[in-house]
This record gives sequence, C-alpha cells and structure tokens, in this order.
Amino acid sequence: MGPRAALRPLVAGTTWRRGVFLLLGGVLALPYALLGVAFAQLFVSSGAPRPLVMVLLVPAAAIAVVPIFLGGSRALEIAAVRGLLGVELPEPLPGRRLDRETRLRAALWIGLHLTSGALVVAALFSAVPMALAFIVAQAGVDVGITGAERFGPFDGGDSGWLTLVGVLVLVALGYVVAGLGALAASMAPALLGPASAERIAALEARAARLAERNRLARELHDSVGHALTVATLQAGAAREVLDADPDFVRRALTAIEETGRRAMDDLDHVLGLLRESGEPAVVAPQRTLSDLDRLVADTRSAGTPVSSQVRGPVESLPPVVSREGYRIVQEGLTNAARHGRGVTSLRVDVVPDALEIELVNAVAQPASGGPAVPGGGRGLIGMRERVLLLGGRITAGADGERWRVRVRLPTGADG
Repeated sequence: MGPRAALRPLVAGTTWRRGVFLLLGGVLALPYALLGVAFAQLFVSSGAPRPLVMVLLVPAAAIAVVPIFLGGSRALEIAAVRGLLGVELPEPLPGRRLDRETRLRAALWIGLHLTSGALVVAALFSAVPMALAFIVAQAGVDVGITGAERFGPFDGGDSGWLTLVGVLVLVALGYVVAGLGALAASMAPALLGPASAERIAALEARAARLAERNRLARELHDSVGHALTVATLQAGAAREVLDADPDFVRRALTAIEETGRRAMDDLDHVLGLLRESGEPAVVAPQRTLSDLDRLVADTRSAGTPVSSQVRGPVESLPPVVSREGYRIVQEGLTNAARHGRGVTSLRVDVVPDALEIELVNAVAQPASGGPAVPGGGRGLIGMRERVLLLGGRITAGADGERWRVRVRLPTGADG
C-alpha cells in the first residue's frame, strides 16, 4: 500500500461526512451525559435523601429510554444514515406500526450511535487540544507547558517527541473516525433495514400501486381508444359523402364532437387520480352498463351496425361489475369497428350469480387473404386483466370467419 492509499481515508469526503454523523451521535448523547452527572451528584451528596433520588430516577430513566424505541427516532436515524453515511435504506412506510424486532434493532442502533459519538466527542475535547498544544509548542508558542510537567515517559522539555505524539494522535483519531464510520455504514442495513413484515408490506403497497396504474391505463386505453376509433370512422365516412350528403356530414361532426367531449371527461378523471398536488381530485361518475344504450348508439353512428340484446336488471349489478362490464363491451365494440365487418352481435345477460357478455362479429378480410385476427393490441390484454381481477372467465378467438368473445363475471364481488 502506497502513501497515497494510506492517507486517502484521512482526506476522503466520505470520512468527513461519517465524522459528522458520529458527532451528531455525540450531540444527542449530551443530555444523557448531563442527566447521568446530575444523578451521580445527587447520590454522592449527603444533603439529598436517597429515597427521593430513587423516586426521581424512575421517571427520568423512562423519559430517557422511551425516545429510543419510537418510530420517529428510527425515521430520523434512517434519514441521517442516508444523507451522511451514504447507505440506501428504504423509507419507513407511513402509518405502519413497528413490530418488536424492528424497535429493538433500532434501539440497539441508536444506543451504538450515541456511544460511539460520545467517544468521538470526548476525544475531540481532550486529545485534540492536547495534541495541538504539543504541536504549537514546537513552533515556540507559549502554551504553559513547563519542563516539570510529565506526559507519560516525556516531560515538558521533550518538545520534539511531544510534537510527534500530537501528530500521531490526530492521525490516529482520523483513522478511528474512518473506521467507526465504515463500521456504522456496514451495520446500518442490518439494524435499520426493514424487517420481513415491512418488506412484505412494501411489496404489497407496490403491487397495489402497480395494479392501480394498470387500471388507469386500461381506462385510458378503452375510453380514449374507443373515442378515437369512432371519430376516425365518422370522419372517414363524412369525407366520402362530403358533397353528396351534407346532412350526414353534419350528424357525423356532431357525433365526433360529443364523443370527443366524453373522452375528455374520461381523460380529466384519470389525470385527476394521477395528480399528486395534494388537492382532492375531481372524480367524475364512471359509466356503467346503464349507459350501454348510448355506447351502442355511438358505435352505430360511427358506421358499425350493432345488434344488441340485454336481458336482466343491469341496474342491480354491483357497481364494480357494472363498470368493468361496460369497459369490456366498449373495448369489444371498438375492436369490431376496427377489425370487423358486417353486423356485430352483442348479448348481455344478467343471471342469478353472474354477468354474461358475448360479442360476435365477422372478421374483415385482409389484402393477403384469410381472416384478420384482432389480437395485436392492448385491448384484448386489458379485457383479460379486468376479467381476472373480478375472478371471471373469458374466451376470445376466431370461430370460423367470425370473432367471438365470451365473458362471465361473478356478481358476488363487493362493489
């Protein structure tokens, strides 16, 4: 090891930051030291009744010990470790009660932090001034050291040796700080890291966030995708008869305007849920199967003939089943408008224990020949995800020259 490598720990920024972390522990240990000194004086003082001192000691000890086991103290230590020791620790989950193991590990860490910090502070206030006094004495500065004073094997006249000892003390203190800081950085994940229960809770929270993001992505895909499909088909049809049938063009433009406004409402709803401004999001009412007639009418106005059959009281369905059912029908009609031809058959049945949906349409013939299979986008994946979340079943695939989608959703889900 070369001289540069040997001196690197003394000049590294990491060592200085870790030294600040240790000094922070010493500062936090100062009230405990003062409390200990105060009670030690009370015990040795003849004027203080011993029973009274013992009575005062109990609440004082409780006040001193309780903060070490608090979740807030652990959170502060984690923040200090992340900022000063450079150790990446996950943030504590808000609102979660710490288990006993986590509290004990955090209390052990805080105790070690305070102890090591107190030792470093004691060294700074004792060894460092003495070492500096030895060094400046060699430069001829009078610091009150006389030849009669003894410092171990040396006396005040051995200024050269005392200067060397002072330099060695400062260097040794630097290595001690670097070593204690490195030890603290290696121990932090074990003592402040999340316990098994915290890891499981963090994974569950992450899974919930991902599920919510996927749900919002499906909402955007289904609502905006359907609106764009309807608007595109309407615009294409209007362009074909722009001069021959102005009334149809007028109706098509009206349908495009209404579809675009509804899509904007859905977009505002989703963006409101994603916004993290701290203000309450404006939640628009979501469409359900009660709005199915309007959906079918929009699809027909876009040029896709739909044969619709609804049996059973859709108004009695659980809200979550009705909402997801609406989105499934919407996506099925959108796929039929994009990839199908001829009449699309829609059947919605409310049976005693389930909601059944079936969509059938002829598949448009591509230029290469053979039926086109509408499965290359996100629509069918989104339908499967919705059905899976509700514990239902879905089958989708070609049935000869027709594309058939069957969905069964249990209605026992909590809406």
